[in-house]
Order: sequence, then C-alpha cells, then structure tokens
Amino acid sequence: MVAAISRPWPQGVSRQICVPQVPLTDYLQTAARRYPDKPALVYCDAITTYFRLHERVDALAGFLQAQLGLRKGDRVLLSGQNCPQFVTAFYAILAAGGVVVPVNPMSRMKEVRFYASDSGARLAILAQELLSEIPVGGDDAGCLAAAVVFRYADALPGETGGADVPDWVAAPASPLDSPALHGFEDAIRAGLVPEPAGATVHDIALLPYTSGTTGNPKGCMHTHATLLAAAVASSVWKRLSVETVSLAVAPLFHMLGLQNGMNIPITLGATSVLMPRWNPLEAARQIERHRVTAWSAPPAMVIDLFSRPEAAQYDLSSLCLLSGGGAAMPEAVGDMLSRQYGIEYNESYGLTETASFLISNPPSRGKRQCLGIATQGVDARVVDPETGRELAAGETGELVVAGAQVMQGYWRHPEANIHGFMEIEGSRFLRTGDLVLQDNEGYFFMRDRLKRMINASGFKVWPSEVENAMYDHPAVLEACVIGVPDVKRGETVKALLVLKPEHQGCTSEEDVIAWCRDHMAVYKAPRFVEFVDSLPKSSAGKILWRELQQLHSVQPAGAKGARG
Repeated sequence: MVAAISRPWPQGVSRQICVPQVPLTDYLQTAARRYPDKPALVYCDAITTYFRLHERVDALAGFLQAQLGLRKGDRVLLSGQNCPQFVTAFYAILAAGGVVVPVNPMSRMKEVRFYASDSGARLAILAQELLSEIPVGGDDAGCLAAAVVFRYADALPGETGGADVPDWVAAPASPLDSPALHGFEDAIRAGLVPEPAGATVHDIALLPYTSGTTGNPKGCMHTHATLLAAAVASSVWKRLSVETVSLAVAPLFHMLGLQNGMNIPITLGATSVLMPRWNPLEAARQIERHRVTAWSAPPAMVIDLFSRPEAAQYDLSSLCLLSGGGAAMPEAVGDMLSRQYGIEYNESYGLTETASFLISNPPSRGKRQCLGIATQGVDARVVDPETGRELAAGETGELVVAGAQVMQGYWRHPEANIHGFMEIEGSRFLRTGDLVLQDNEGYFFMRDRLKRMINASGFKVWPSEVENAMYDHPAVLEACVIGVPDVKRGETVKALLVLKPEHQGCTSEEDVIAWCRDHMAVYKAPRFVEFVDSLPKSSAGKILWRELQQLHSVQPAGAKGARG
C-alpha cells in the first residue's frame, strides 16, 4: 500500500458529494417556479426566461410522446450548434423519458448512421442545415423514422443589440418536404401536455460517444445521477451560485459545454450566455455587455482572445472565474492573464466518461500547468499500466479513478468495459489512458496519453511537456509536438508551430531549434520544426495531435532539422 499523500482542500467544501435523488428536469422545473422572469438563456442578445424555457420544454416533450411515440428509454439524436433550441430539445427529450445522444454537427452521413444504428435511435432533433447528413424516413439500418427540425433564426430577437450574428444563423427556413420531418416551432405550438415520464435518477439520460484510440466510437452510459454528481460538485468547488452568469462557447454537444454551459447554470438557476460559434472579439463583447462572471474554455480559446490587442478595448472586469482543461495552459499565457487581467486560469481535468468534472485545482491554491487534486468523493490513483501496481508520489503511471460521476459503462460493448475498468481493493476504477505524476501534496500533473509517448533512442519524451516549454518562445502562438519515424533513433521529435503575426517571416526553423536546445534537454528538443498557418482542432478547441501524428508518420519530415 502506497503511503497516504497530504492533500490541500478548499475551505467550506465537503470531502464527499451528496448526489441529488431527482432527475435533471427537476432543476428546470424548480428554477421556473422560483425565478420565472429571470434570464435562463441569452442568445445574440435575445433573452429566454426560465418560465418560457420550461413552457417550451414541456410542449416539445408532449409532442415527442404523443406524435412521435417516444417512450421511456428511447434514444434520440440531438445535433446543432449552440442555441436555445438545443437546450430546449435536450430537456424535452429527458422530460419525455428519452435518452439524449449528442452528435457533432460536423459529422458526416456515414458517422451519423453509425450513431443511430449503434444507439438504436429512431428519432432526431436537429438544425436544418444538417438534413443532408442525417438519414430520415427510410427503413435501412441507421435510418431514422422521424426528425424535428429547427432553424437558428427563430431564436433571434427583432433587435440584436449589436451582436455579431453570422449569416448561417439568420438563414431562412428550409422546406420540410417529407412527412417524416416536423418543424420545431410547429411542434411547440401544438401545445401538447407531456405524460409523466417516471424517470428516476438512476435512469440513463445521456449517451455521448467517445472517439477512442482504436475502432468505432463507443457510447458512454450516463445517468441523471452521474451528470448531477459532476455538476453539483463543480458548482460547490468553484463557488458558483444563482447569480453566476456563464459564457457558453464550448459546444453543447461536447461534455465541457454541455455541463458548464447548460446543466450547471440550470441546476443553479443561473444565466447562460450562448454563443453560436467561437468568435474571440464577439466573446469579449458578450462578456462586457452581459457582465459574464464565469467562463469555461480550453486554453486555445483563451489564448485566441487574450492574445489580441483589441481585447484591451473591452471591459472584462466582471470575469472572476476562468476555467477549463483538455490541455495545459502555457506558463507564459498564465502569467499574462494574472499580470494584465488579475485572473488565474483554474485548470481542471475530466473525461466524457466522467461527465467532465473530476480533478481540479483548488480555486485559491492552484498550481500552474497542473490538473489539480481529486475533488469531492473522487478516488484517483496512479498505477503501473501493465501490472496495476499503485505507484508512489513522483512516479509516472496511468491515472485510474472512481467516483459518483463515472459512467455506468460503455453502451453494448462488454469487451470495452473489461479493458476500460479495473478493480482495486474491491472498488471499480476507470482506466483513463492518461499518464500522470502525483506530487507530495496530491496534485496531479499530466505527462501524456498512454499511447502518445515518443521513444527517441530509448529516451522517453512527453510531447505535452515540450509543447508547454515552447510557449515561452516569444514567436510561438500555438504548438503541437509529435513523433516522426527516424532510422537511427526509432522516433524523433518534430514541432508544428503557428507563429504570432509579428514574427512571421523573421523567425526561422533553425532559430527555434537552437532556442529549444538552450531551454530543454537535448533529447527532448525538436529536431524538426515546421511552420503552419493553423493547427486542426476539435469542436471543443483541442489540438488534434493524433490526426497530425498519423499524417506525418507517412510523410517525410518536410522541414528543416538539426544534426546530432
């Protein structure tokens, strides 16, 4: 047994989490009763009150039950950009007793067919521009029986108050030329009253699919209880309240956005300012106009906003909590946020499998480039990935976790559950696949994905460590480090960099390589550097390192390198 580690703990926060024994929809009903006239959602400066949101959710739930035959436990695909209709649809599916299957709107027909077939969904609620990618009205596998279709413009006010409304948001209605297609607003105007769904806190509420490292995506079975465990714990940890105003930029179909931009504000009776899609200066305008107090976003979004000189033109003083995860916040950017704006970026760690919130830095005692400590009721350990032996502080191993927010398992994939979980001292732990190190105070530091390590002549190189160091270079805006084949070393280190505009054309690859050798061990320093206009990112703002890794593993290095 590894010796106990002394963990700091935020004042006033219980060591355990008391999971509410009501479904998520109970919180919307309560907020509508307590704060009927309070803004629940703000979208392009249009306000939806809690009373109005609850009214629309009930009407849509009634339509799903009476007209489309939705029964308890039925899965429903939900796809679209951030908008009030997405929130309405999410809670209507739950109110009708269904299970939400969130789908990235960038998914193609083949991918959507897989989600529908694997989940067994026969219904969908989607934005109108996605009709060409979502099969509706056929009888073959992966084809949906019916869909409710919305257009973003129906949520727009007569006056947008100066909000930057993209053309695709204001697009006119598309014709619904199939009896299998139903208009979103028509469904609500029908005014049907839903039957009690009889949902319990232990029923499955959400089935998000993870990309995984191999094979097809797998659905994560989240109940009302697992979602609420993460949402309630996060609210208490971050000291959020009914007065919180959250900026919802991360996509709602992704767990970061779904929890922080929608479920947490609704459980609190707080306000969520929805942005249709990422726009850095529009985000600054929304923060100023609506006095946003909390924003959860990956570092890439934060860097994109605060690295712009124009950001200084906006009053961002209301923002008191800036949090997120998915990648470490570069030290240089963290220093800038603290020095210029008085904000400490609160880094956290979570997975689709854990409903987002799991490990976090105490707000008043955070460490830079650190995942944080295990939060309320979470048992997090570092083990040898091959033997399962628990490791001591300072040793790098796989992070395994147990807690109330951990999913029930993978949907219809018993073999994935066998490999994805392990038993320790009679308890079931989720294997995260992330390599971490824990210090003597219980703080976890990411070292890398289990399969991402670069082995250069026997030396282990963690790409994230090199990336974090490279952000200290004055010319580097964004960085992604990958391993590329090397005849002599097996693998060698390559850096793909986006330069700051003022350094483009006056910084060379050789300059960067020389700088790296001065600032890190030689075996860690990139031997190849390539400048690119941009790095591919996921819908949640994470750099798609795996995509770049695969691309460059079959292509020549194609950039200047260093000998030795």
